[in-house]
Amino acid sequence: MEHQKPVIGITLGDYNGVGPEVILKALASNRILKICTPVIYGSQRVLSYYRKVLDLKDWTLHSIPAIQQINYKVTNVITCWDDKQTDVEPGKVTPEAGAAALACLQKATQDLKDGHIQAIVTAPINKYNIQSEEFKFPGHTEFFTSAFEAKDSLMFLVSEQIRVGVVTGHIPLGRVRSQVTPERISQKLTMMLESLTNDFGIQKPKVAVLGLNPHAGEDGLLGSEEKDVIIPALEQFKQNGHLVFGPFPADGFFGNMQHRHFDAILAMYHDQGLIPFKYIAFENGVNFTAGLPVVRTSPDHGTAYGIAGKNTASESSMLQAIYAAIDVVKNRKESAVEIEEK
Repeated sequence: MEHQKPVIGITLGDYNGVGPEVILKALASNRILKICTPVIYGSQRVLSYYRKVLDLKDWTLHSIPAIQQINYKVTNVITCWDDKQTDVEPGKVTPEAGAAALACLQKATQDLKDGHIQAIVTAPINKYNIQSEEFKFPGHTEFFTSAFEAKDSLMFLVSEQIRVGVVTGHIPLGRVRSQVTPERISQKLTMMLESLTNDFGIQKPKVAVLGLNPHAGEDGLLGSEEKDVIIPALEQFKQNGHLVFGPFPADGFFGNMQHRHFDAILAMYHDQGLIPFKYIAFENGVNFTAGLPVVRTSPDHGTAYGIAGKNTASESSMLQAIYAAIDVVKNRKESAVEIEEK
């Protein structure tokens, strides 16, 4: 039946970036309608502008005032702000675009809380022009962690070739060391293992953990965090029967393509994990927020103002983010059924 397909909310992001373009390109073929019902939280006016630019005028975007009027057979659009005066200026950073991105995010989040949609896929925001009294976060990950009152979450970059999570996310490099603690490593590793099982259907996941220092500390010569912090945290997991290995020196680990032998890698900080991830999987990488009661994914790229409105942005990562959301929704349902049966 039509309504048994998951309903996937897609937020517009900054409308002067590549978000509207990659959304439209990802949905243009209508093939996606076989596996989900998309709802774009955005603006019919903005999308009409980009449809002309991209020459995507021959398919139906169904405008609805609210999620209750959804049509399960087409791509739906909910206009989330008064867009009568909205001017699209590709490549420009404007306060209006930031306010609009927040309005889309808030509306989609409320519908997710109310159970009207099964997942959110977020197009890129500008982390500066979205800031307001209602949004004081470094990014989407922290916003959703707060919105759903989760104790913690895990920034989890996923693709077919590689999955990478980080102990510390959007914080300055100078603050990384103070936040790499046995407790945080244990929290993030627990979320990663649970996500691999419940969200990705891997029954006995195998995880590699990276060191913090060059050469993973070189037996204390280049830093003691591996011996004092990371190894004690990992021992607890090994004693409980988890397949957790490390700490590995990051350069050699990726240089020798060791990531191929593991279901996921836990990096200590943002660039240590995201640089190799984006090098290996930039075209099809997805940012997934693990550890939340809801499903949220996004493409692994930013607003890309430099190419906005030029019809050169690839929709591949957005498409993979939509597929990943659908897969996680399905895997969570199956996991919940298995738990009930036990």
